[in-house]
Amino acid sequence: MTDPHDPLSLGARTGLPDHLRVLAEKYPRTEWTGHPNFNELTAFWLERHLMFRQLIDTLIDGAQRQLDGNNARFGPEMSRYTGFFLNQLQHHHQIEDQHYFPRFIPLDNRLAQAFDILDHDHHALDHHIHALAENSNLVLTRLGEKRDASAATGRLLSAQTAFRGFLDRHLADEEEIIVPVILEYGAELE
Repeated sequence: MTDPHDPLSLGARTGLPDHLRVLAEKYPRTEWTGHPNFNELTAFWLERHLMFRQLIDTLIDGAQRQLDGNNARFGPEMSRYTGFFLNQLQHHHQIEDQHYFPRFIPLDNRLAQAFDILDHDHHALDHHIHALAENSNLVLTRLGEKRDASAATGRLLSAQTAFRGFLDRHLADEEEIIVPVILEYGAELE
């Protein structure tokens, strides 16, 4: 869970503090793709982040259409997209935690706290992943039983919307940490 009293927690922060944006200031987002150290792996990683944003938007749209009475395929689509989204997100975070972040952390001591923040984010997101899975499963059960599906779908929509906010904050901050590190230290990562 996130600590609302910790200004660096996922639920409380509105961006990275200035002292952790040292490389992000040096390498603004608008200049990333033109930099010589911006490679195909970095582009793929950013595309995965875009995919996660698009999937959560698709899930929210599906739940909203279900509540509006306009989504005959809600159950199968929600099940498939939610399963794919959650599995891919967990796998993505495992790869970052086990393979990529350990390579980046020693490159710049100024960003040690930034990687601690990302680690805390991943743990906080685990709570939201479980909540999203539980709410999705409840909706599927209620749809199958034809009872109280609307209330369960409303709770699911709330969980999805909250998740989107946390996920977007995490992805934006992660991008502003990782991509500038790659641009600054690309040769040392090969």
